[in-house]
Amino acid sequence: MELYAEIIINSEAIEIDRPFTYKVKEDMADKIQIGHRVRVSFGSIKGYLQGYVIGLSTEFNGNYKLKSINKILDEEPILRREDILTIDFLRERTLCKYIDAIRLLVPTGITRGVKEKKKTVITLGRELDSTFKEKESYKELYSFIKNNEGLTKSEIKNKGFSTYILNNSIKNGFLKTEEETVYRYNDRIYEKDEEKVLTEEQKNALDIIENTNKKGILLHGVTGSGKTEIYMNLVRKTLDSGKGAIILVPEISLTPQMIERFKSRFGKEVGLYHSRLSEGERFDEWNRVRDGKCKLIIGARSALFLPMNNLGLIIVDEEHESSYKSETNPKYQTREVCEYLSYMYDCKYILGSATPSIESYADALVDKLQLVELKNRVYEKKLPQMNIVDMREELKVKNLSMFSRKLYKEIKLALENKKQIILFLNRKGYSTFISCRSCGYVFKCPKCDISMVYHKEGYLTCNYCGMVKKEVKTCPKCSSKYVKFFGAGTEKVEAEVKKYFKEARILRMDRDTTKNKGSYEEIYNSFKNGEADILIGTQMITKGHDFKNVHLVGIMAADMSANIPDYRAGERTFQLITQVAGRAGRGEKRGVVVVQTYNPENSYIQYAKDGNYKKMFKEELTIRKLMNYPPFGRIVYIKGISKDEEKLNVFMKKLYLEIKKENLENVDILGPSKCIIGKVRDFFRYQIIIKGKIVYKEILNLKENLYKLNKSVYNDIRISIDINPNNLL
Repeated sequence: MELYAEIIINSEAIEIDRPFTYKVKEDMADKIQIGHRVRVSFGSIKGYLQGYVIGLSTEFNGNYKLKSINKILDEEPILRREDILTIDFLRERTLCKYIDAIRLLVPTGITRGVKEKKKTVITLGRELDSTFKEKESYKELYSFIKNNEGLTKSEIKNKGFSTYILNNSIKNGFLKTEEETVYRYNDRIYEKDEEKVLTEEQKNALDIIENTNKKGILLHGVTGSGKTEIYMNLVRKTLDSGKGAIILVPEISLTPQMIERFKSRFGKEVGLYHSRLSEGERFDEWNRVRDGKCKLIIGARSALFLPMNNLGLIIVDEEHESSYKSETNPKYQTREVCEYLSYMYDCKYILGSATPSIESYADALVDKLQLVELKNRVYEKKLPQMNIVDMREELKVKNLSMFSRKLYKEIKLALENKKQIILFLNRKGYSTFISCRSCGYVFKCPKCDISMVYHKEGYLTCNYCGMVKKEVKTCPKCSSKYVKFFGAGTEKVEAEVKKYFKEARILRMDRDTTKNKGSYEEIYNSFKNGEADILIGTQMITKGHDFKNVHLVGIMAADMSANIPDYRAGERTFQLITQVAGRAGRGEKRGVVVVQTYNPENSYIQYAKDGNYKKMFKEELTIRKLMNYPPFGRIVYIKGISKDEEKLNVFMKKLYLEIKKENLENVDILGPSKCIIGKVRDFFRYQIIIKGKIVYKEILNLKENLYKLNKSVYNDIRISIDINPNNLL
C-alpha cells in the first residue's frame, strides 16, 4: 500500500504556504510519523530543503508525478499532535504562515544541526575479583567511584588516582565508560527556601483558585500582596500530581529573581527559557522538557510553546505587560494562547497582576475568568506614601534641575539612613533628541523617520535601526553652532545623580547596560546585595523585583507614557506608576514615592496616587466602548512597507477599495495614511486601520484577498497584518 505525506517546506515564501504531497519510500513507511522533520527536493531548487510532516495518507487523487522524501532527519518526531493543533490555532488567530508557527515550536538549533553535548564518564562495572580484592589501590579507586559516579577520566586523575590503575580497572571490567549528556543550562544551586505560612487572605485566594470550575483565573493583588507565594503553592501541588507547570514573566530581567525563588524551593527540576540563552542552551532546555526531565519552566512568552508533557498549570505573571503580545510573526496574544492550551490540556491558567489589563478585568466581570483579589500587602505592610509634584511650580522658583525639591530631600534622607533608592525614567540615553535653536532642525536618522538619541560618549543612535553617528556640533541645514540637547534619558539621570550625590553608589539598568549575557543578573544581584545605593532604570525595573531595602522610588517624568499617541496611553500610565511605586517599602518601614509631572491633574496619575484601579477601569471602559476599541471590538492593523513610496501609496489606495467591497458591517475603516513613524530602515510605511465588531472568518477572508492583490499588482510590497496590536506606530 502506497503512503503519502503532507509536508510544510521550511521557507518563508508566501507562495508555498501550504502542504505539499510527497511519496513515502517503502523502507521509510514503518518509520515515518506525523511531526517528523524530513529532507526533500523542491521545484527546480538544487540540493535539498527541510520540511515537516503534518499529515499521512494512503490516498492520492492528483494526476501528476510525485517526488519522494529523501531522508527522515530525526529518530523521533519533532512536532507532537498537540503542536500540530497549536499550529492550526495560530494560523487562524494570527494569520501567520505555517512555517512561522512551526519555528515558534522548534528551536533554531535543531534546524541548524546543533547536537547534544556529550561527555564520557566512569561508572562501576563488575565486583573486584579475588586477584584485585586485596590490592589497596584498586579498592580505593573502586570505593571512590562508588561514591562519585559521573566523573570523567581527567577529573578522576586530578583526584590523585593512577592512570595505570584506572585504565587497568576499565580493561578488567571493574569500571566501565558511559556517554552522558551535558546540559548547558543554569545548574546553580541556591540555598533551600522553606514554604511560607500563608495569610488568611492568601489561603482564601488559594482555595478559590483550586476549587473554581473555570479554567482561567485573574489574580488581582496589590504590589507586595504575596502573589508569588500563591504561585509556589499551586506549582507544588501540580508537580506532586505528576504534571508540569509553565511560569511566564514579561521581562528577561525578572528571570534571575524568579529562578532564584523557584530553584531555592524546587531544586534542579526548574528550567529556564528565553531569547538571551545561547542556541545550545535553548536546544538543551527544549530537549529536557520534551524528555520529561524538567517539569517546571520559567521564561518569557516563547516558553509557552515548549513540548511540556502532561501540562497541569500555566502562570502569567504581570499579565498586563505589552511584551506578552508578539510583534513578530506569529503576532499572538499570550492570554489567548493560554486559554487555548488550557482546554487542550484540561488545565488552569492564572493571570496575575496588581494592574490587570482592561481586557482581562472585563473578562473577569462577565465571568469568563474567575476573579480572585488580594487587597492587602502581606504581614500588614502598608502601601508606600505617594507624593505628586507639579514641576511647573519648580520652574517658578527657578529650580531647573531634574530633581524637584521634594525628591532631592527624600534622596538625601534615604542615603543618610542607608536605604536604597530606585529612580525611574522610561527612556535610555543622555538626551532624547537634538535640535538647532536657530532654524529648528531636528537631527533624525537618515534611514528612519525618528529623532536620534544622544549618548554622552559623543555619539547618536537610532532606536529603530541601530544606526550610530558621531556627535555633530553644527546644524547641517543652516550651519549654525546653536545646537542644543533636549529631553533626558537614563544616562542623564545618572550624570545628575553623580553631580548632586557624589558619594552615592549607582547602577543603571536599561537596554544599553544589559546587552551582554548575564548582565541583568549581575545588576540585579549587585543591587539586591546592597552593593549600590541607587538603581536608575527604564521599565524593566518597574515590575516584579522585590528589594527589601528600597525605601524611596522617584518617577522622573510621569507624563512620558501619557503623551504617547495610543489608545492605551492612559491605562499604561496608571500601570507604570503603580508598578514602579510598588517597589518601595517592602521591608519593615513604609516606603515613599515621588511622582514628578507637568500635568498633576491627569486623572490616570490621580488614580495611581489613590491606588484606585476600579475608577481607572471604569473611565477607560467608557472610552473604549464609545470608540469601539477592545474589549468591545477588534482592531485590524494593516501595514504596507516598500522602498518606493509612490508605488506604496497607490497600492494602499487600491487595497482600501478592495476592503470596502467586502461590505463589512459595524466597522470603521481608517486610512490609508502614512504611519506615525513613516519610514524605518529606508522602507516607507503606510497603514489602514479597521476597527469594530469584525469576526475572525472575515479577517481570514480579508487576508486571502489582500495577498492576491499584492501578488497580482505589486509583489515587491511587504504586507503586515496585526490583530489588536500593541501600538499604532
